[in-house]
Amino acid sequence: MTTFGYSLSSEEHPPATLVRNAARAEEAGFDFVSISDHFHPWVSAQGHSPFVWSVLGAIAVTTERIAIGVGVTCPTIRTHPAIIAHATATTSLLSDGRFFFGVGTGEALNEHILGDRWPSPDIRREMLEEAVEVIRALWTGETIDHRGRHYEVENAKLFDPPAEPPAIIVSGFGPHATELAARIGDGYWGHAPDREPIDRYLEHGGSGPRYAQLDVCWATDGEAARAAVHENWPNGAVPGQLTQDLPTWTHFEQAAEIVTEDDAVGETPCGPDVEPFLASVRSFVDAGFDHLYFH
Repeated sequence: MTTFGYSLSSEEHPPATLVRNAARAEEAGFDFVSISDHFHPWVSAQGHSPFVWSVLGAIAVTTERIAIGVGVTCPTIRTHPAIIAHATATTSLLSDGRFFFGVGTGEALNEHILGDRWPSPDIRREMLEEAVEVIRALWTGETIDHRGRHYEVENAKLFDPPAEPPAIIVSGFGPHATELAARIGDGYWGHAPDREPIDRYLEHGGSGPRYAQLDVCWATDGEAARAAVHENWPNGAVPGQLTQDLPTWTHFEQAAEIVTEDDAVGETPCGPDVEPFLASVRSFVDAGFDHLYFH
């Protein structure tokens, strides 16, 4: 069965609005919300980037039924995985176990801020695998000592571990990341209505839920909707590795100068007609996704 969620875009809204939107999503009958974890917005037109763990705590105590997830956190560079283990455990407890944990290898936009070198994709995947190992170990509530290639943890114990380990949903674009999701995750976070990565995830032993975000822009005026997408989300059409490697929102704005309105809109349904929205949902369901959330 397909479940439907609502995207809480940290790049577009201040913290109090995100909390209210989560409550409204619950009232509207959505099954889950997914909040983005950014230090910076992609472009300055988006205008926001509150600290996601504070917002999640507020959402946890102002909602009752709806599942709450972060989509996705990079638990490797900007924040040590031991701190992420602490944050996720607390969020899980505050939400009575409704929390699920999306993870990925991140973008330089958010992860470069402490002056760390931006690693290559293979090293970032290696770091993510070790970070997940550290997080799962700490969630047990045992005292942990870890000496790995990328992380050290000494005499660390969560005195408030989660009652049950949250599901870890691993984001992946290419084949290596999809295989990693099958190996270390409890689910897969995809990015396009494409059957190939779903098949790869299943072939490598993945059996959990498959999440994907559907970009939409409803408005009574279709042209106004298209213009809004182009103004606020041109980064979605920035090509290639640039989305992972550009370090600041100003770089994204420079790259976005080559992005036309048609490029930015792409397959995003825009305007008042419901049929393109339904067609977008069908394309993701047909590809094998079973957890879809609207952004």
